[in-house]
Amino acid sequence: MGLFTTLRSVVALRRFDFNGRRRRLAKCGDIDDVRRLAKRNLPGGVFDYFDGAAETEWSMVNNSAAFERVHLTPRVLVDVSHIDTSVTVMGTRMPFPFAFSPTGFTRIATSAGETAVARVAARHGVPYTLSTLGTRSIEEVAAARASVTTAAVTGQTAAKQTATAASPLWYQLYVWKDRGLSRELVQRAKAAGYQAIMVTVDTAVFGRRNRDVRRGFTLPPKIGLETFIDGVRHPRWTFDFVSHEPITFSAVSGRGDVDGSTAITLSDYVNSQFDASLSWRDLDWVRSESGLPIMLKGIQSVEDAVRARSEGVEAIALSNHGGRQFDGSPAPIELLPSVMDAVGDGIEVLVDGGVRRGSDVVKACALGARAVMFGRPYLYGLGAAGELGVEWVINYFTAGVKRTMALVGATDVASLRGLVRR
Repeated sequence: MGLFTTLRSVVALRRFDFNGRRRRLAKCGDIDDVRRLAKRNLPGGVFDYFDGAAETEWSMVNNSAAFERVHLTPRVLVDVSHIDTSVTVMGTRMPFPFAFSPTGFTRIATSAGETAVARVAARHGVPYTLSTLGTRSIEEVAAARASVTTAAVTGQTAAKQTATAASPLWYQLYVWKDRGLSRELVQRAKAAGYQAIMVTVDTAVFGRRNRDVRRGFTLPPKIGLETFIDGVRHPRWTFDFVSHEPITFSAVSGRGDVDGSTAITLSDYVNSQFDASLSWRDLDWVRSESGLPIMLKGIQSVEDAVRARSEGVEAIALSNHGGRQFDGSPAPIELLPSVMDAVGDGIEVLVDGGVRRGSDVVKACALGARAVMFGRPYLYGLGAAGELGVEWVINYFTAGVKRTMALVGATDVASLRGLVRR
């Protein structure tokens, strides 16, 4: 009895968490750990769709590895008791220098899909970008964000309310061969309160993704023997999948020729529906239809960055589509210094690709990026534990940004400039 009393006085007993997902997330140290959880929870074909990239996947691997070749030079004896992590992108003040990239077919991870991600983003004031190939509609995602904003009015601190109310929605546009359909999507996004149009410019044709080819992966998935066995091995995912409405491209739901309700490879879908003739002269058309700021996502050269500035585009995202299109393109973070030398402050520059931790965000900002974007990390969170997993991911990044800035002696994002050893 005396020994037990002594132990109680020096050892704190951990309260058991009956929420299995939260318990497993608590043991995750980084995004790689969350990725492993997602891999365990999802059928192989679903995980490979999120995790895979083009051909050898070298570009995807290099996107992350390139961050390891960027070194910061910490400054010491700096008062870092207060750190301002906010930035302004396309006229909107953001509490952190990162945004959620657009991802297609998100509901294949969990039925809530894009609405779950949008709610988490709204709670933290982080921009969320809905994909043209989203599986929740433009209006559904806007409503999900609004529901969080409404809750914030009565249930959050003033600072949190401000962040939530300012949480922007951006709409990612693939330009269809049917320009009338593209016009309709842009106008719906504007009417629903989206604040910018992100035109993806690296998908004239679809990249070859060998993991999807090997699995015969289609959208929506066709049920074969391998798929059936995979489903049996993942009963939680299977029950969620079969107990909700079929997954389609919600922005064009009800249009049987384009809504994804008929099983087709994503490659065949993209190559048959998207406009391969898209060129610089079409940007004026997008601007006139939307009246919103434009970001070009998929810039992979200094020359195109300079051209975007001369065309009056508000922002560009240096991106190789997470290595999912052309395998052999430069890592965005490697391209960033040359782009900044060429365009200066004449256009806002974001980095998309390879971001896996808060220090990556800080490194990109130190090299001149206005902010970064990422998609796979929050998809891993969604696959690992649904909305709770996305919440873990965003908390991981916000803490990482603050910690890294404190460790390098930067009190705001602007003061990161000059801390890079090139």
